[in-house]
Amino acid sequence: MSERSALRSRLEALTRELVKFGAVGGAGVVVNFAVFNLVRHLTEVPVVRASIVATVVATGTNYLGYRYFTYRDRDKRGRTKELTLFLLFSVVGLVIENGVLYIATYGFDWDSPLQSNVFKFLGIAVATLFRFWSYRTWVFRALPARKAVATAESFLADDSPRPRSASRR
Repeated sequence: MSERSALRSRLEALTRELVKFGAVGGAGVVVNFAVFNLVRHLTEVPVVRASIVATVVATGTNYLGYRYFTYRDRDKRGRTKELTLFLLFSVVGLVIENGVLYIATYGFDWDSPLQSNVFKFLGIAVATLFRFWSYRTWVFRALPARKAVATAESFLADDSPRPRSASRR
């Protein structure tokens, strides 16, 4: 396998991963905004607390999507560690996401429903970059055998002639 072909293969795999991550994340954003706006408009819960509730609900649905769709082919050993890391990085994402909303709401007094949704969206966007990196790097780790398989495939794809075995059965 040529270097260009290997690069193309890795880019295609990354593109597939991004599309799957985006599909699950998109569903999570819908859940996040639906819960946020329901809590915000049907209760007296303050805006940032409503957003935290929505983020927690969306995080739960996202874990299921990432584990069983986006990263279903990744290492499934050590689920306790995986879930612990997922929750740890999700909390960091929650702080990023809701920190943006907090600053807009309480720092700049931008608290209209439109402004809250815009800054919640911006917070989700920034937190998503962090989540993508952390989930794929630390939580849903690639199986160690993948590198060995890729190496074997590149060896088999090599067009150079191979010596024939002396004993054939």
